Amino acid sequence: MRSTFHLSLFLIIACSIIFGLHFYIWARLIRDTGLKNPWRWMATLVLVVLALSIPTGLILTRSAVRFALEPFLWAVYTWLGAAFFCAVLLAAVDLLKLMTVTIPLAIQRKPLNAERRQFLAMMTGGVVLLADLGLSLTALWNAGTSAVQIKRVRVSLSKLPPALEGYRLVQISDVHVGPLIHGDFVRTIVSEINALKPDLIAITGDLVDGTVAQLQSQLGSLRDLKAKNGVFFVTGNHEYYTDDVDGWLAWLTGIGIRPLRNERVTIRKGFDLAGTDDFNARGKGHGQNIPQALANRKTDRPVILMAHQPRSFFEAQSLGVDLQLSGHTHGGQLFPFSFIVSLVQPYIAGLYRKGNSQIYVSRGTGYWGPPMRLGSPAEITEITLSAAQGESV
Repeated sequence: MRSTFHLSLFLIIACSIIFGLHFYIWARLIRDTGLKNPWRWMATLVLVVLALSIPTGLILTRSAVRFALEPFLWAVYTWLGAAFFCAVLLAAVDLLKLMTVTIPLAIQRKPLNAERRQFLAMMTGGVVLLADLGLSLTALWNAGTSAVQIKRVRVSLSKLPPALEGYRLVQISDVHVGPLIHGDFVRTIVSEINALKPDLIAITGDLVDGTVAQLQSQLGSLRDLKAKNGVFFVTGNHEYYTDDVDGWLAWLTGIGIRPLRNERVTIRKGFDLAGTDDFNARGKGHGQNIPQALANRKTDRPVILMAHQPRSFFEAQSLGVDLQLSGHTHGGQLFPFSFIVSLVQPYIAGLYRKGNSQIYVSRGTGYWGPPMRLGSPAEITEITLSAAQGESV
């Protein structure tokens, strides 16, 4: 019941935004340009169909037969990204016209000639469409497996024992295996991680967008992950969207990946690795509980907390966590969407310090929604621990 309510609420909000965005595109590219019939009606019909295809795709993403619908879903989510770029570009053009044309004419009390207004709409519309095409193709290329970067970061932990100087852990996050990201992507990522020969691997949530029955065949290569001190996992919000979170926790355990659910383990008697459920997890024994994860720990050794959302850092920092590993934000995924993400999440991407605590936020390894990235490349993060002062390298 709770899942159905949240899905319905999400669809209502999403549809309101989607239809508003498409109306804006229609107003600027069809109405204002004075497009004549039958082209006006044809273009309007195409835009209406594209607008309706997005909520349809969101619903079908939860279907058991969604892999058979992959070409449709690929087209839908690609258009979603292209529509976002189009709306942003149109907004930029409108702002420019406001500053350079509308306001100066208003000050001079001169009306804008209707023919000139239509000519400007046609010219700027053409420029926007060409720029949209260029940005969309670039963003599609940036989301490919070959574009995933190895991001190397050095983190200083003052309480790290000398024996663990140079300890290396690899973090992946937000892989989002589902209707658009498949087993070949996972196999490539596993190969890249193993080539780094890490001491420990941390998977910080949003690994899947589907049930065990739908996706286990796509994730089999995860059993090949190799690290001296183990592979660990914490849930993200998308694990709870699947309605199969407990199934995933059992499946991951079965292939040698250890979920950390508000608990901690000691790594080589040098530091504690703790993990907590996703910030938004609720019900059936799930929910963030950082105090429980840190209970009875020895404060003379550092603790690293795996927590999917950066918002968890407020509590983690107050409880003395030395380093938090998070994801969730995708670094914004599509510029300038990062500015919107920053309204909800305090940290977007990279290494931050607050007092004696630090947080590293991964830009994510896969993508969600549009198969695109712009201004926020996907990453596999290699974190090297040091007792000395460190910085990104």
